[in-house]
Parts: sequence; structure tokens; C-alpha cells
Amino acid sequence: MPVHNADIAAVFEEIAGLLEIQGDNPFRIRAYRNAARTVGELGRDLATLVGAGKELPKLPGIGADLAAKIGEICEHGTCALLERLHRELPAAITELLKVPGLGPRRVKRLHDALEVDTVEALRRAAGAGRIRELPGFGEKIEARILEALAARKAAPQRFKLAVAAQYAAALEAWLARVPGVRKVTVAGSYRRMRETVGDLDILVAATAGSPVMARFAAYDEVKNVLAQGETRASVVLKSGLQVDLRLVPPESYGAALHYFTGSKAHNIAVRRLGQARGSKINEYGIFRRESRVAGETEESVFAAVGLPWIPPELREDRGEIEAARKGGLPRLVTLGDLKGDLHLHTKATDGHNTIREMALAAKTAGLAYLAVTEHSRRLTVARGLDPQRLMKQIDEIDRLNEALSGITVLKGIEVDILEDGGLDLPDSALKGLDLVVGAVHSAFALPRRKQTGRILRAMGSRYFTVLAHPSGRLLGEREAMDVDWLRIVRAAKERGCCLEVNAQPDRLDLDDVRCRMAKEEGVLVAVSSDAHSTFDFANLKFGIGQARRGWLEAKDVLNTRSLKEIRPLLAKTMG
Repeated sequence: MPVHNADIAAVFEEIAGLLEIQGDNPFRIRAYRNAARTVGELGRDLATLVGAGKELPKLPGIGADLAAKIGEICEHGTCALLERLHRELPAAITELLKVPGLGPRRVKRLHDALEVDTVEALRRAAGAGRIRELPGFGEKIEARILEALAARKAAPQRFKLAVAAQYAAALEAWLARVPGVRKVTVAGSYRRMRETVGDLDILVAATAGSPVMARFAAYDEVKNVLAQGETRASVVLKSGLQVDLRLVPPESYGAALHYFTGSKAHNIAVRRLGQARGSKINEYGIFRRESRVAGETEESVFAAVGLPWIPPELREDRGEIEAARKGGLPRLVTLGDLKGDLHLHTKATDGHNTIREMALAAKTAGLAYLAVTEHSRRLTVARGLDPQRLMKQIDEIDRLNEALSGITVLKGIEVDILEDGGLDLPDSALKGLDLVVGAVHSAFALPRRKQTGRILRAMGSRYFTVLAHPSGRLLGEREAMDVDWLRIVRAAKERGCCLEVNAQPDRLDLDDVRCRMAKEEGVLVAVSSDAHSTFDFANLKFGIGQARRGWLEAKDVLNTRSLKEIRPLLAKTMG
């Protein structure tokens, strides 16, 4: 069975949670959590390396023991340690760790005091008012648990885009090798680059007699076959991800690709345009009366209703059809347009590589500059920099730039925005930098007025360049802060600072709606990796996907500019 980096990360995360429930060594638990993050965000497929008999790359925080477990997981899909933990703890207790607000310590307390070892037992205990009686819980936490359980039951499981990409890429490549298959495309919300996807829709064109449907149902990762016919099949992978396959003739491929890419609202709007022209549009083609007049390509579908081809990321029925009709579609930014990265970390704080290693990796990724932006002192868990350590790093960067060629390191800081809107470092420490990235890392639940005022005050500081991961959301873990976005965007315009699209797969923040708001208000957006290792530059493609969903063009993105062009823009934000 193919094993993906996401599967390895899930095993390590589960081990960490179960060890914490058992009260194991905190350093050991942290090692597994760090390994899960490192592997989960890695751009290279580890199972492919292991299968080819190659050595694993040197990964931060992963020594011989964890590397051996990676090999074990790649070979068997699990490891002996996880199996032992499953024998020692109730099997269903792992599901409790997936309930928002229930960390391992609370799960252990619930298990020990109330014998809660399943989600259903948790629901019964909360419903009976027994949880509030436990020390450290109370009525509010009990109520939040009930809310989380209700939301979990109502909402279908969704996968982060970067995780879904691992399964999609492997399955797409595998299907392409099946005899008779001519074309394979992963459509749906995945093709539209949504932050999360509920399932994968795969479209295949194949010659008559191709065994693609049977091969799909027999794919090694399939757990359950929900349906299987001559042209349609649905399966659930062992990861829980549902995959639907449609087999269409080549002459219908474009129409089917348009239909299954969606969104539903976009498709309805296009069908109405067709109806106004006397045409019928469906997944099989464009028909006038009984004759098919188009459908082999997506371009032919759009041309049949008088439109140019519309990029998948825009197909949400948010004005793209009117823009296409008027010839006003944006020329969306591409990964190749990026010239630099303005947010990343090194070993000086919570990163895993030296400045030099990050610079060389950025150069390999095709960038011309990068900004080192360590955390500031308030973030003690990340060993944030105080003014003295920041000055030492400035000197280090100056020396390194003298030795490097083809890449330039800019001097920056990711400074904490305090609850009152002040910055974590004084102006005297910030004035010697090329840029200042400001970020909220605490007090996410402040009321709207106070949270908005906090950010506005920070942006009004003398030294402030980019508002990092502006909403503070973590996909599936933490909701966005409640703020007045129009006020923030317009304040950024007035101040001359920028907003960030953070490309970390857990964030993808700003969202597409606020990206477009920034564009319409004339505020530049920086697409940055927030890299913590040399492998994280690969995540920039997800940030670009988010920017494209927000209608951003290269001119709307700060770091599509050359070093010569960007320096004066940065300087304007620095006093």
C-alpha cells in the first residue's frame, strides 16, 4: 500500500497523543510532534526514497530512531510502537484526541475519572453534566465540548489541500499508467485550489476496453468500494478520503472537466448562458437540438457561450463570468512570478536550518532574495530574539551577504503584536532592519472592536511592513479573529504597509475574499512561505493558489518585484 508523508505524520501525531495520555516524558512527546510537523510539510515523498533503497534526507529533529520508524511505517503502514500503544489503551481513545478543545491531558483526566474512552461516552458524560464537576473543566468547557461534538457530527470530514495533494498526485500518476488511459485530471475543489477538500473528483478519458475502472477499485489504498459501474466508481481510501472516478469519451472530456471542476454556482451560471443561446450544456458536451457542437476541450465550452477560458481558481460565480464577458479577467499570478520570500525562520528561533542553508535553498527554488524574520522575544516557546540577539543576527547577515552570490538575505523580524497594539520590540531595535513583519500570536478571542483597534495601532507603528497571517486562523483548529476587515485593509492602504498570504498549509491566510478586497483597495499582498526548514519553500505553490483564488495578479503581489524594485517599497514602511 502506498504510504504518503501525511500518513507518516499522522502516525507520529497519534503516538505523541497516546504517549501524553500515558504521562510519558515531555521531551519524547515533543520529538514525535516535531517529527510529525516536519514530515507532514515535507515536499519530497519519503516512501518513494525508502522504496528505492535510498537514504532519507537529513531532516531536522529526526535522528536514527525516528528515521527507522519512518522506514517501518513506509513498509507496513504502521510501526511497532503505535501497535503497542493501541494494545495498552482503548482503541477508540484516539478519536477523542480529534475533538477540538480536548488535548491529551484532558482526555487522560476524562478517561481516569469518568472512564470516557469513546466519542459516544464523551457525549453522554457531557450531556449528563458530569464533566463540569471535574477539576479544570467547568460549565463553559463542558458546553464547548458539546458544541464541538455537534459540529463534528454535522460537518463532513475535510482534508487540507496539501494533504489531499499527496493522495491526488499518487493516484493520478497511477491511473495514468493504466493501459488505454489517455487523460487523467483531478477536478473539483482540489483543482480550484480550495483550502480544504471534502473528496477528490477524478476524470479519466480512455479507449474502449481499458481496465481503468477495475484497477481503480483495486487500488492498494482503497478501504471500501462504495459503487462501481462501467463509467462511475466511488471508493474511500484508508485515510478516510473519498474518491469519485468518472470515465468519459475523449470528445466529452472538456465538458466533463468543466462540469466536475465546478463550482456548482459557476456551472449553473454557464448553463444559463447556454440556454439563452439555445444550447444545452452538461457533462457530455454542448448540444443544439440533438447535435453535439462542442465539448472536447474546456475552451470549446466557454467559447460556446461567448467567453474566453476562465481559470479554475476563479470559478465561484463571484463576478468571473461578467469579467470574462467584458474582457476583464485578471492575468493571475503564477509561482514563477515570485522573486523572493519575505517571511521565514532559522535555527536562531524555531527554525531547523541556518541562514546560509535557507538562503541556498531559496536560490535553488528560483528566488533572488529572502527575508529572515525570526520571532521576537515575547514568543518564548520559539526562543524569540531580544534586541541584543537581533543585532548579532544583523551582523551575521551582513557577513553572509558578502560571501553569497545569486541570492540576497534581507534583515527582518516577526515581531509580536501585543494585546494593546504595541510591538514587542522598541523602535531602536527595529530601525536597522529592511522590513518588519507584525503578527498576532495571542488573545485571539478579543471582541471585534478591541481586536480591530489592536491591529490598527500596530500597523500605525513607525516601523511596520507586513501584517502576517492576518486572521490568525488555523484550518480545522482555530477560527479567524473577529475584526473589521475593511478598516484594516484601508488602514494598510493609508499606511503603505502590506498584508500577507501565509503559504503554510495549516494557515493559507489571508483567505480568497480578503485577498480580493486588498486588490480592490489597492493594497499589496506578500505571498510568503513562513518556512521553518529548507523544505518549506515548496509550500509557496499553495500560497499562490490562494492568491489566484483572490484574483491577484503579479502586480498585486509585493514579492513579484525584483530586489531593486522592492527595496524602495520596503524602505517607505520603515520610518
